[in-house]
Amino acid sequence: MKITAIFSISTFLLLGSLLVARGQQWTATPPFKEETDLSGDWRFRTDPQDKGEQEQWYKQTLPETVKLPGSMTTNQKGDDITVNTPWTGSIFDSSWFHDPAYSQYRIAGKVKVPFWLQPDKYYKGAAWYQRTIDIPANWDGRELELFLERCHWETKVWIDDTYAGMQNSLATPHVYTLTGKLAPGQHTLSIRVDNRVKDIDVGPNSHSISDHTQGNWNGLAGRLLLKAKNDVYISDVQLYPDIAAKNVTALITVRNNSGKPVAANVSLQAMAQTQGAETLQQVAASQQVDTSAVIKVVYPMGQHPLLWDEFHPNVYQMTVAVSAGKPPYDIRQVLFGMREFATKGTHFTINGRPTFLRGTLECAAFPKTGYPPTDTASWMRIFRICRSYGLNHLRFHSWCPPEAAFEAADRSGFYLHIECSSWANQGAVIGDGKPLDAYIYEESRKIVKAYGNHPSFCMLLYGNEPAGKHHVQYLTDFVKYWKQRDSRRLYSTGAGWPIISESDFNSTPAPRIQQWGEGLKSIINSQPPRTDYDWSAIISKWQHPTVSHEIGQWCVYPDFDEIKQYDGVLKAKNFEIFRDQLQKNGMGKLAHDFLLASGKLQVLCYKADIEAALRTPGFGGFQLLGLYDFPGQGTALVGVLNPFWRDKGYVTGPEYSSFCNAVVPLVRLPKMVYLSNEHLSADVEIAQFGPAVLTGATPSWQISNSEGQVLFKDDLPKKDIPFGNAINLGQINTSLSSITKPSRLTLTVEVAGYKNAWDIFVYPAYLPAADPHILVTQELDQQAQDVLNSGGKVLLSLKKGALKADKGGDIAIGFSSIFWNTAWTKQQPPVTLGILCDSTHPALREFPTQSFSNWQWQDAMSHAGAIKLDAVKKGLQPIVRVIDDWVTARSLGLLFECKVGKGSLLVSGIDLVTDRARRPEARQLLFSLQQYMHSKDFKPDAKVDLAQITALYQ
Repeated sequence: MKITAIFSISTFLLLGSLLVARGQQWTATPPFKEETDLSGDWRFRTDPQDKGEQEQWYKQTLPETVKLPGSMTTNQKGDDITVNTPWTGSIFDSSWFHDPAYSQYRIAGKVKVPFWLQPDKYYKGAAWYQRTIDIPANWDGRELELFLERCHWETKVWIDDTYAGMQNSLATPHVYTLTGKLAPGQHTLSIRVDNRVKDIDVGPNSHSISDHTQGNWNGLAGRLLLKAKNDVYISDVQLYPDIAAKNVTALITVRNNSGKPVAANVSLQAMAQTQGAETLQQVAASQQVDTSAVIKVVYPMGQHPLLWDEFHPNVYQMTVAVSAGKPPYDIRQVLFGMREFATKGTHFTINGRPTFLRGTLECAAFPKTGYPPTDTASWMRIFRICRSYGLNHLRFHSWCPPEAAFEAADRSGFYLHIECSSWANQGAVIGDGKPLDAYIYEESRKIVKAYGNHPSFCMLLYGNEPAGKHHVQYLTDFVKYWKQRDSRRLYSTGAGWPIISESDFNSTPAPRIQQWGEGLKSIINSQPPRTDYDWSAIISKWQHPTVSHEIGQWCVYPDFDEIKQYDGVLKAKNFEIFRDQLQKNGMGKLAHDFLLASGKLQVLCYKADIEAALRTPGFGGFQLLGLYDFPGQGTALVGVLNPFWRDKGYVTGPEYSSFCNAVVPLVRLPKMVYLSNEHLSADVEIAQFGPAVLTGATPSWQISNSEGQVLFKDDLPKKDIPFGNAINLGQINTSLSSITKPSRLTLTVEVAGYKNAWDIFVYPAYLPAADPHILVTQELDQQAQDVLNSGGKVLLSLKKGALKADKGGDIAIGFSSIFWNTAWTKQQPPVTLGILCDSTHPALREFPTQSFSNWQWQDAMSHAGAIKLDAVKKGLQPIVRVIDDWVTARSLGLLFECKVGKGSLLVSGIDLVTDRARRPEARQLLFSLQQYMHSKDFKPDAKVDLAQITALYQ
């Protein structure tokens, strides 16, 4: 290859002066590169009967007007929502269509659906967009390019009456080369957009098309441009960094439309987007080009190239220029980073250093517009928020974002997992010879070509949770294809499964504390609380890094104050339905309390999930579902943030990042509840994936009470802490004998400025004798009735399973909050969201509780039934309430008091009697209740007939 100096450094400085800032994104607008912005008013017409092509609408003037970029929904076009709206997406709970309880939401003009966020208008089918374009005189005879950044879904294009083709990528811009040499003057541009699933079925629940998230919109978003090309121009630049060799291999595709061979001269210069970086040289090359050629140039990055990672998001811009003799010439600016995202054993590595993926899902929920933003600032905000919660990784579930997301991730230091627009399941399959099989390959090639230079683009998969008789073989071939074709990122099959030896990493739901369908048999619901387990046994059989798929899925009560935030195209009509149900059941005033209490439990569940992953030696990382709410699939309120990425008031980023971060202190506690005659013994560990080895660190721990008084503390041995997890720092070993009263204590571990904390509970080993005049019983037998009739006191502690079905016995409760939601899991237990109580109530004086579920409530929730309070007495206010699923919003209680005849009764849905000697929480709670009943504070005023109480249980 002939190397020729084409441009001087001063020429590049001149080119640099032509760079124009566009938010955080840079683009070139040299005088020889011309384009027309097509945003603005367009003519419009829907085509529900598919007549437009036959009737040649591209020759007619369309009658309506819309603004683009935008969608039919943003322009208030389409049909009103009815019970027959042809939604895109599975509905697992179809009761809305026939249940009388929803009848008011099926009235024409007042329809509200609980499945997902709801647009004002909806349309599925073909629609036409049209405008007049002006071709200037200096474009005469030049090749033109139509650039449509984000289309949904299939587009067909006509210039005047000439058909320009069809494109159907869901992930990349639709770019049309307009042949035929348009003459200067006015022409008509017509675009037919069709958002129906036709031959290519990516799956109705794919977030690229589904109403579950962004909505199945019809329109054209992002940049809409008409560009004039020169005879010789750059059609593609792909950059392949090599950090060991300190260079970048550039593959530059040059096209020649002059009609004769030319000597194409290319020149490259990289510039760091970081002050003080090394100045890099200019490199040039020349090659003969007939019609098209790929010119390879190896570009040296200097002696000290700046590497890219989550801590140092150093981005370079490569300027590539081409000429063929005299200008005009073409220029392309490409962002890239010097990085190597790879694997070593079961760890991921970034530039040779172990890293741990702390990720969440981006499911394409954009309530303001109904489609993803295409500006860099919007995505910078999202990554900034994710970082504040300790994350370094984002998975795009069954869709691929626009260019701006990659640019923002580059500048934020985020590792992106990209999928090819498909969830081939629940109505769709992959690998069985259908058109989707070829489409995935085509889509993946377009994605890599469009976004492959971005350092943030670290992982590529076909899509989510595949189905199909031959999907394993298909995806094995897919992984092999891409590993051979492009080494810039890692590849695997599908998110969730299958696991194959050919993949660079595994994605599996196996390592998490709650599986789909596991219900009350999960670790968090079936075992006493502890923090000493991990996933070593699960991942030991695999040789590649493992990422746990969609961990969490822990729900919180709806925030009804959030409704007013939905001032865009998608409305929270589902929240309005749930709010109505709560108000109907007389608990509207408790909505905010339900939110906060269930939110605290949600955070506790996420902490348990995340720490289990961090404790596992050799683990690769996790992907949460999720940091923000999933608005569809029957409404899955699994986020500590709402769909606008705003917090809900019960946890902040700094609080969350104490257990979700690059460096996290950890403790392997064999239990969370102790007696005062025990020792607390636990290993202290750390997960350390920070920017450097922690040299000379002195870990410390302390245990403080609820008033903040430090009761115990100590330092652990000073040491250098390398990269990795399950790194032992020492042991905590302290007697609890000085704890003389029931206490909630906080154990805090600090290492090099990183803190993490856990609540533990300590009860007196020995309790005073209870008042013998208080009868504790598991049924109101004759003795209990005699005590009540004589004005005595009875504590009724119901056996687990004793509640009648219509009194609450059919309500499956457990310690955790709801997993995903009850609609899509078909009532997978638990169907409740923890407890709500007044922590200052005298009945709980000897049981150190907060107003929400903490670990000391795990025993109670595992040995209890939720009592339907309205079945006892309408409006009955409990001491401890169970927060019901927002769909049913029943008034449920664990503990309530009442007058029965002359006596006083305290009813416990918790079995406080069975096996109490081995249940310290039950023992302590029973003691607290007995002390309360013995005191003057026990003055129940709600009167209930004996028959109403005996009717509760079998």
